[in-house]
Amino acid sequence: MTTEYFTSPEGRRLAFRKIPAVNGRPTLIWLSGYRSDMMGGKAQAVQTWAQETGNGAVLFDYSGHGESEGRFEDGTISAWREDTLAAIDALSDGPLILVGSSMGGWMALLAALARPERVKGLVLIAPAPDFTEKLMWASLSPAQQEEVMTEGVTLRPSDYGTPDPVTKALIEDGRNWQILDAPIEFDGPVRILQGMQDPDVPWSHALEINERLTSPDVVLTLIKDGDHRLSRDEDVARLIAACGDVVGKVGRGATG
Repeated sequence: MTTEYFTSPEGRRLAFRKIPAVNGRPTLIWLSGYRSDMMGGKAQAVQTWAQETGNGAVLFDYSGHGESEGRFEDGTISAWREDTLAAIDALSDGPLILVGSSMGGWMALLAALARPERVKGLVLIAPAPDFTEKLMWASLSPAQQEEVMTEGVTLRPSDYGTPDPVTKALIEDGRNWQILDAPIEFDGPVRILQGMQDPDVPWSHALEINERLTSPDVVLTLIKDGDHRLSRDEDVARLIAACGDVVGKVGRGATG
């Protein structure tokens, strides 16, 4: 499958890969994590499963990520939310299931709130809504917080490669999109996978999401030895099972 490009309403050139759905079946839209992209193992597993089962799949990279244009340092939650909605609107039709990992879980929840008529189900892996304030900002030392506010950026060590640039724009913009302080209005099926050894997103965060979601059909799976990425074979198997569960429920709802 080759990478294609489209230009969002905001003028950003974004990379994507797409598989059309068969006979009106749901489309799964993969939403990557912070500094991640559509070529990761979990994204590819979801794409392969969708293709094998006749479901649609859309994978794309936010601006400043992967094969899309833009500088990562210029990114904000507003911009990546815009990218997400642009991909939904331009690249898909019919019922959608959003599959979001880490920051992608925040994007999935924001998109579900913005496109309730389209989004019928959610699969969330170590979801990190509000992470810029409740996790990232809270983890910075007073000296780092001061550097963000005075210099506009600080570098935060990362377990996944080069340090993360934490910008003032990211922190301040993120405050406008916090959703964990009120009910999250969504009525479709939701499956949440969360590792209890996750150093980036504490499992208590997943409990809070579970409490805030208004849907009666939320299943939270806590994986005692699971890390943040949840990319082991057994974790990917859980992800695919969750996708199949939600597809089954959404498909039944779509047909009657």
